[in-house]
Amino acid sequence: MSNIPETGRTSRVTIRLVVIQILVFSLLLTLAGRLWYLQIRQGDEFAAEAAGNHVQNVVQPAVRGAILDARGVPLADNETRLVVSADRTDLLRMPDDGEQVLGDLAELLEMEPEEVRNRVRLCDSETPQPCWNGSPYQPIPITDEATVQQALQIWERPERYPGIVAQPTAVRRYPAPYGANTAQVLGYLSPVTDEEVAESQKTDSPLQRYDQIGRSGLERTYDEFLRGGAGIDRLEVDKFGRVIGEAEGVEPEAGANLVTSIDARIQAVVEHELLQAMKKAREQRDDISGRNYEADSGAAIVMESHTGRIVAMASYPDYDPNVWVGGISAKEYERLTGEESNDPLLNRAIQGQSPAGSTFKVVTSSGAVRAGYDFDGSYECSSSYSIGNTTFKNFESRGYGPISLGKALEVSCNTVFYRLAHAEWQKDGGINPDEKPNDWLFNTAHGFGLGSRTGIDLPSEAAGRVPDREWKREYWETNKDTWCEMAEEDKDDFAHRYARESCEDGWRLRAGDAVNFSIGQGDLLVTPIQMASVYSAINNGGTLYRPVVGKAVVDVNGNVIDEIEPVENGKLPIEKGTVNDLQGALRDVIEVGTASWRFINWPQDEIPLSAKTGTATTEGKQSRSWLTTFSEDYTVVMTIDQAGTGSGASGPAVRNIYEAIYGVDEQGRIHPDKALLPEPPSELPQTDDNGTLLAEFDKAWEKHFASYKKEHEKDYEGAAIVPVDEADEADEADDADEAGDGSGDGTAGLAADTAGAQGDGGGEVLAAGGFEARRGRRGRRGRRRRRGGRRLRGRHGRTRRGHGRRPGRRRRRGPGGRRLRGRPPPRGHRRGRVTHA
Repeated sequence: MSNIPETGRTSRVTIRLVVIQILVFSLLLTLAGRLWYLQIRQGDEFAAEAAGNHVQNVVQPAVRGAILDARGVPLADNETRLVVSADRTDLLRMPDDGEQVLGDLAELLEMEPEEVRNRVRLCDSETPQPCWNGSPYQPIPITDEATVQQALQIWERPERYPGIVAQPTAVRRYPAPYGANTAQVLGYLSPVTDEEVAESQKTDSPLQRYDQIGRSGLERTYDEFLRGGAGIDRLEVDKFGRVIGEAEGVEPEAGANLVTSIDARIQAVVEHELLQAMKKAREQRDDISGRNYEADSGAAIVMESHTGRIVAMASYPDYDPNVWVGGISAKEYERLTGEESNDPLLNRAIQGQSPAGSTFKVVTSSGAVRAGYDFDGSYECSSSYSIGNTTFKNFESRGYGPISLGKALEVSCNTVFYRLAHAEWQKDGGINPDEKPNDWLFNTAHGFGLGSRTGIDLPSEAAGRVPDREWKREYWETNKDTWCEMAEEDKDDFAHRYARESCEDGWRLRAGDAVNFSIGQGDLLVTPIQMASVYSAINNGGTLYRPVVGKAVVDVNGNVIDEIEPVENGKLPIEKGTVNDLQGALRDVIEVGTASWRFINWPQDEIPLSAKTGTATTEGKQSRSWLTTFSEDYTVVMTIDQAGTGSGASGPAVRNIYEAIYGVDEQGRIHPDKALLPEPPSELPQTDDNGTLLAEFDKAWEKHFASYKKEHEKDYEGAAIVPVDEADEADEADDADEAGDGSGDGTAGLAADTAGAQGDGGGEVLAAGGFEARRGRRGRRGRRRRRGGRRLRGRHGRTRRGHGRRPGRRRRRGPGGRRLRGRPPPRGHRRGRVTHA
């Protein structure tokens, strides 16, 4: 036997070696597969990504398109400002990350060092504003209000301000031509959020983190057209982020321009007259509350009746949209949104909701005719009307006896409409209605477009409310629990009394709901744009047009991209004869009705006007003034909250607007050369050879209007928006001499009578008699005469010559030869106080 030991492997060792070999082979196989996947299967994709790692995109924002008025005058455009920016890449190369440079820059720009540092830091989820949410390779703007001297120091001392550039840059501007802010219509811009960028990536117009977008108004509605397309500079950088070259980029594409139907001159007039009317109302005492009217907000609209185009739209309180340019300060933001601000960002012309008051009576009258009542029938206008233990009164408890619906509109008689609404409520089953009640008044209101948005091309329009049976039940179901809790409390104020009444059966439409609705009160809510749409439809024969501000989108070369045509929303749910009846009654409101005292001496034969006054009441507030009017081409609506009666508060302002539009002076003479917009424009602004839209800026009007505003501030009643020429004054004096002894004594009695009728201006003045004798004039809205009594051809309100006074028509003078602003009422007519404004 050999003494040499055997060498060999046990079975256990062999198994271990095999397992190790398998594991090594598997790892090698996995590694080879992964290498194949990365280098062959996905090689091209990763190669492209790797190539992109050394290329950074720097965005060049496009120049935003301008917003122009109908004559090409800019309402919003861009101006070149000296913008100081910091290159964050250069700052980070410095030992102190640019702290010293930023400190020196803050001192130069007279800014706080902390504010400057905050502006160049990058935004993330934990970093509050201000911060930069764009590319870190993008020059970061510090201020857009640098002076030339500051910019020169930056240019001349690059060693002191490395990484800092000052260069001219286009920034948004709202120039307010003629003083017209047009703030709520235009809107404003602000930077996009990360959420908006993410949501836009799947759209046709994706946003970038540097973008400024429209937040309200036209800036928001037409943002995609105005914004244009950004350019991209592609920079090659090394692994440390340093720029080493440039790659091929994309040139920016300027945004298109928006031409609107706004006339900046009319807009300026409307804004001014609205504010002045509010100031004047604050000087008047409210006999009901025992204090002066607050007149804290209001709105006014001028609309083309036959197209729905908006000529002017004002809302007060307003603001300067330029405060948003370059970023709004915390102080300004608080002023616009704080509790004491009274919401100047709100466009009350389309978002302000309130009862319509007596301006709603055209809807009630139409509903009554649809229900079978005769427009020319006889309806009792008593001083009050009782339902159970509740008495509903006329304004100042005035009664007129049996009158027609047209007369009820003229004198604004509440009790006529109370009776009609109560009768229809009873026919529909009263407190226990029929299975399918007719609801003529509610259905007619819906047919007039109330309770629905008009579709105007401005964001966030309010729909208003028609408080019909459906709304009544929904409202009750929402508030039932709250009402029932309040009903158990031992309080007796209005809210608790209402809660007790509504707890169990608040879903029922009661008689009081119906009669309040008939005069535009109760739970009814309308917006000024809705009422403008309603009265435009009555004016044009029955078509409800969709209101629109935009007129055309035009590119930088003058090519029309999109022409915005008028769109019909529908037809009024009444016959043509009823429309004519309403037109006649509303014209009588101007001539002898509740608005006549504010339109004395208006050239009614040449430029016929129609109107409806309204005074709406809301619990806990002073009455709201409404005045809805129209000429042949335009509808003008003004409403002022807590300002009193319709014609009392809004009448002079609305008249001044018409005087400016048609060139009518205080004595009723028409001056065609001084008319701002006697006919709606049909053409777009002209362009030059380069395709640039040409602006027709009216320097003469700007100068006159500035003078008028200054005079208007001192003497509200005495300023003339259309100046009277010296030749006209001389002619006036000659006529006064012919009328009497030259001192005006012949009309002194009439002057005293007129002054007595007008009273203190707090109520309405109307002519109460002779209504039926004038019924034959209804519907004949184009009757015009030239001198000698011959008719003028063409559209009414457009005399081609002979605009002066007709022979035999003498201008009136009061005591001391003072001119009276008006003509005497028709013979046999008397003046009195209104039943309801």
